[in-house]
Amino acid sequence: MSSNKVKQIWSAGDAVVNAWLSIPSGFAAEVIAQCGFDSVTVDMQHGVQDYMSMVECFQAMRSHPVTPMARVPWNEPGIIGKALDGGAYGLICPMVNTAQEAKSLVSYAKYPPDGTRSNGPIRAGMYSAPGTYQKTANEEIVILPMVETKTSVENMEAILDVHGIDGVYIGPTDLGFSYGLGPKVDHTEPKILRIYEKVVKECNKRKLYPGIHCGGAEGAARAINMGFKLVTLSDEAGLMSAYAKLQVNQTREMVSGK
Repeated sequence: MSSNKVKQIWSAGDAVVNAWLSIPSGFAAEVIAQCGFDSVTVDMQHGVQDYMSMVECFQAMRSHPVTPMARVPWNEPGIIGKALDGGAYGLICPMVNTAQEAKSLVSYAKYPPDGTRSNGPIRAGMYSAPGTYQKTANEEIVILPMVETKTSVENMEAILDVHGIDGVYIGPTDLGFSYGLGPKVDHTEPKILRIYEKVVKECNKRKLYPGIHCGGAEGAARAINMGFKLVTLSDEAGLMSAYAKLQVNQTREMVSGK
């Protein structure tokens, strides 16, 4: 199994810049994969992605030096195993609220004796010589449960103590909802920032890697400066929309009154 670039970057003490794919398009994945990102995550929870589009995205990005990752729809063994068998080198799992749920995630994602994942890496096995994928998969695959509710914040330290996770991933919009705020990505509210600071502090204690979803470069840079080790720059739909609006508005401004 090829070495995981995300883990290599972390080992060097650097932060991972992650892309996010909501659109079920191999061509979109191919375009994003050659833009300089370290990893690319296919979103099967809220994106318009399904299992086959995830595989197509992974196939399209394979010729570029990015780590293929997936956000699974939920914490259950069927889709977690299939995402990994399809080639995911990293998993982001939503709504993990307790240590037991984190333990279940680890179990679903790792082969025995560390977990209960069923053997059958139908596509993932193509990343390595025949029969060798299983030997290093447990060490190479990144596992990030999402912290995005009051309950998960209250159980944060217990979740981080679960053996086998690599860190946690902040879902800022659901976290904001949980604390009575709107669906905002780049929070600046003191009570949310205090949670972020605690996440970073507790991850550092355990040599784990905190990640977070951001609205763009400004929020991502701020998060890295806070100590986050994986930052997502919006998604391809958001980036496309933002740039298209910018170009349209600039065009109208430049020809105003004509």
